[in-house]
Amino acid sequence: MKPTRFLLLAAAATTLLFAAGCQTVETRIKEKPEVFANLDAETQAKVKQGIIDLGYSEDAVYLALGAPDQKRESRSAAGAQTVWIYNTYYERYDGTRFAGYARRVYWDPVLKTYRFHYHPVYADTYRPEVEERIRITFENGKVTVIEQSKG
Repeated sequence: MKPTRFLLLAAAATTLLFAAGCQTVETRIKEKPEVFANLDAETQAKVKQGIIDLGYSEDAVYLALGAPDQKRESRSAAGAQTVWIYNTYYERYDGTRFAGYARRVYWDPVLKTYRFHYHPVYADTYRPEVEERIRITFENGKVTVIEQSKG
């Protein structure tokens, strides 16, 4: 296989994998066009930018931000509440750790034999981190509280 053909196939496969796992505002609008069409022009403009506001429906928030990482429901004397939580996932550097030994084989011309040398190997380690990015509270299907982390 020619290198250029291989590169084109690899690029196409990468694009397909990326597109399959990534959802954008446009794809969500195509998924629920009737919901988007029923929004007023100002709300449509905000949704296209990924901005939400108080009073938005769950569908409008879904169009703007996508599916939440967590959904929580609570009931009290005041009524039912639904909370959507969006998280940020990343890996934090956790330092360098001993990973084992690597063996190096070399020819010793004096002894006319192969020799082995073992040396320590260290590797950078990372740990997964999850931080809450935004929390949205719904009452009666409308946004009543938006909590967003700073920074």
